[in-house]
Amino acid sequence: MFAYQLRMALLSLRRNPWLTLLLVAGIALGIGVSTTFVTTMYTFAGHPIPHKEANLYYVQMDSWDPQRSWDDDRPERPPNQMTWLDVMAVQASDIPVSSAGMYKAGLTVHPEEKDKRPFRAVTRMTHGDFFRMFDVPFAFGAGWDDAADAGPEPVVVISDETNQTLFGGEDSVGRTIRVEEREFTVVGVMAPWKPVPKYYDTHNGPFGNAEEIYVPIMWAEPMEIRSEGNTSGWKGYDGNAFKDFLGSENIWLQMWVELEDERSYEAYMAFLNAYASQQKELGRFQRPLNNRLLSVRQWLEEEEVVPDEARGMLIIGFLFLLVCSVNLIGILLSKFMARAPEVGVRRALGASRLTVFAQHIMEVEIIGVIGGLAGIGLAFGGIRIIAGLFGPDFSFDLDMNMIAVAVGLSLIAALVAGVYPAWRICRIQPAIHLKTQ
Repeated sequence: MFAYQLRMALLSLRRNPWLTLLLVAGIALGIGVSTTFVTTMYTFAGHPIPHKEANLYYVQMDSWDPQRSWDDDRPERPPNQMTWLDVMAVQASDIPVSSAGMYKAGLTVHPEEKDKRPFRAVTRMTHGDFFRMFDVPFAFGAGWDDAADAGPEPVVVISDETNQTLFGGEDSVGRTIRVEEREFTVVGVMAPWKPVPKYYDTHNGPFGNAEEIYVPIMWAEPMEIRSEGNTSGWKGYDGNAFKDFLGSENIWLQMWVELEDERSYEAYMAFLNAYASQQKELGRFQRPLNNRLLSVRQWLEEEEVVPDEARGMLIIGFLFLLVCSVNLIGILLSKFMARAPEVGVRRALGASRLTVFAQHIMEVEIIGVIGGLAGIGLAFGGIRIIAGLFGPDFSFDLDMNMIAVAVGLSLIAALVAGVYPAWRICRIQPAIHLKTQ
């Protein structure tokens, strides 16, 4: 029966190729626009590391002003970053599988070759667990170990782009580079890596590129490396030395932990609460206890990473597809009702209403599939335009998930356009048309 319905549907489409082309174009246009906008939303809202959803957590502790919440619009929120004192303290816990404090900095790199000019490199000051936690890919070498953190040892991990600039893309592990006024040994060269969004630090552009070099965070104090990211403070501090800043209530670091299971989660939360209670006794953390561990997805939602423009574009895309589908109803109705005498004869010879209905639904779904494939082609062009609007920091890809969504939307759009015309044609009375045949 399926083969028969398919053959009848194809014959019907061939009778009027121009009308068929018009119907396909209508579906293709709607799918092209909607798929472009769905892909945009998918890129913004996608989960960057789904296999660690139950293990990776962003740490929040409320050390803010006891007289005023950190976020006036959402007073229940703790600050979205931490102080140096608190990161160093909670980093000492052995409950997490991995843990890393971090912040964004900018350091001057001096190439070995004299004919290459020094350049300012976007830097991530962090712990060695950073690379294991976030599954950072390496072309050569690896990240540093705990001993390098404790030293700290003069080691550095560089990005693929930095390696191309400094060493022509060769295996540079073991070679040295001068960062500011110190010599650092390259222990790892990252493979190209750009998590979208850049979930580990949403404060400094959630869709920006990964950093160019990575340095053990404990070099912050001896080298007096200040943050080039967001810094907030509610309380002044005595002294002007960098160590005074480190001991202040300014928040400027991010903290991530990887926990093995639910028991570890509960144990680490208890550890944070105990630490906060201890700090209360010392005169800090005077606000109500409000420590949080947010999963990657919860963290992205908390930070409202998906821009309003993307949400608006998604709604527009679906509405546009709906308009395209509704506009095709009239064309399909005229096309099907012109076949009423033929359908009347078939009904008189014993064809059921369901059979007639299924044949016409098969016809519109074929139109939907063809229109969907054409719409996918249009979506590739649309995504290029969208990428140009959002700038070079964004990377939009029409992957297999989005192609599957496009095909599904095309089938739904065709069904929306074809259900009423198919229902009308299967409801005709055979006797009316037998008189004219």
